[in-house]
Amino acid sequence: MLTIGQLSRHTGVPAKTVRFYHSIGLLSEPARDASGYRRYSATDAIALLKVRALAEAGIPLAQIPALLTANQEDRAAAIERIDRDLQQRITRLQDTRRRLHGLADQTPLPPGVAPYLELLAGIGLSKEWVQMEHDLWILAFATDPQAAQALLADQYQAKSLPQVQQVYRDYDQARNLDPDDPRLASLAERIGELARDRYADQPPPAPPANSPVPELIQDMINSTSPAWTRLDRYLRDTPANPTRLALPSS
Repeated sequence: MLTIGQLSRHTGVPAKTVRFYHSIGLLSEPARDASGYRRYSATDAIALLKVRALAEAGIPLAQIPALLTANQEDRAAAIERIDRDLQQRITRLQDTRRRLHGLADQTPLPPGVAPYLELLAGIGLSKEWVQMEHDLWILAFATDPQAAQALLADQYQAKSLPQVQQVYRDYDQARNLDPDDPRLASLAERIGELARDRYADQPPPAPPANSPVPELIQDMINSTSPAWTRLDRYLRDTPANPTRLALPSS
């Protein structure tokens, strides 16, 4: 029987994520010892690995319980549908990126963005990161100028904080890490803690609730790096994380 810490080390799933899966019913509660602590069996570990495999494949958490209990034929059909949807989404993202690069060559930067990009380069972010934000700010201002302006002001303020600058540099440098590198889980914890501290008294600026732009931007970022995709998954699984602070879309 394993403690939650031992289960985390053996499976590579952070203990916070295991607790989160329990809280939303993705994992059933294991037996507890006389002191009230969870104790996990091999069966529990296998169930966790199945959930992690489906989550990392991009399957929404809400759809995972049905897949876990489906028979082999229904599971295969559901996964085929999800894969088809992902392929269509990838195609749309690639088309969007091509259009963005075309716009970047023709469209002047919105007010305030050029000095902000200079600031990014000045704190040590890579040329690739600066170019990525260049394209993403064009998209943000084109879709919701008011929300983009508020977000830009917030990010200017954030970049004055040394701890935020370091998180951005670490996020940038994580681009080429192996998706299973344990440093990604550690970075996700730091991002969550920093975001909770920074926005403890006031939530960060955000676009309208029905805006598709944040998710589109995040998908475009993730499509450039498997490590960033894994990091985004860690962040989404972090309970009470108000924002993915280190991302251009935050």
